[in-house]
Amino acid sequence: MRRRRTAALLPLAGLAAFFCLWEAVPRAGLVNPAFLPPPSAVPEAFLRELRSGQWLAAIGGSLGHYLLGLGLGIGLGLAAGTLTGLFRTAEGLTAWVVRVLRPVPGLAWVPFAIIWFGVSPAAAVFIVAVGVFWIVYFASHGAIRGVDRDLVELAEAFGFRSAPERLVKVVWPAAVPGILVGVRTAIGQAWMAVVAAEIFGVAGLGQRMMQASTLLATEIVVVYMLTMALLYGVFDAAFTALQRRMLRWRA
Repeated sequence: MRRRRTAALLPLAGLAAFFCLWEAVPRAGLVNPAFLPPPSAVPEAFLRELRSGQWLAAIGGSLGHYLLGLGLGIGLGLAAGTLTGLFRTAEGLTAWVVRVLRPVPGLAWVPFAIIWFGVSPAAAVFIVAVGVFWIVYFASHGAIRGVDRDLVELAEAFGFRSAPERLVKVVWPAAVPGILVGVRTAIGQAWMAVVAAEIFGVAGLGQRMMQASTLLATEIVVVYMLTMALLYGVFDAAFTALQRRMLRWRA
């Protein structure tokens, strides 16, 4: 029992020590508070943002970009990963396309996003979808490639002869653990992509952070950094619970 309590308290103690050190550094004059505000300045800044309505507006904008981009990237990544995972011909045809495009970072697509969509929510959704796509694509491709072929042959022996039936009844269920790992990674990557996309003027958390930084209102920047961390924590916790539910059969 004591060990469990210690294990539970250690992360909290570490977090408390981190915030104490953070508070001490600007107050001791080691860093200009305009560059690194103490944590004690954050609650007041948060209340100002909340009362002005800007905090809720920024969250609403970013959530729209995030959810649409995440859904689009997951859907396309799963479809492409499934196709190339099942068929060697599809994998061969796309091999060099993947090698050429995969190393291109998401930010490199920002000029094209602006040219194609303008400084609009659609541009932000595009950037998020690009970042998510590759993560889910490789997770899906690897998971489907890793499905035991004996399992597929056994399914055929039991009457699952059509390709769509084998996919839905055998291949995807067997590949789910690997696919879900990729989706969980994509959930975090999507938040980084959202901020990168919004910094260029699309309304949301990233845009508000950039506005605050130009005014050296760093306490507001910290408010939105912590907001993103909280939102990511909520989404990750919800997905982890869903993942456990979906994989109960493995217990």
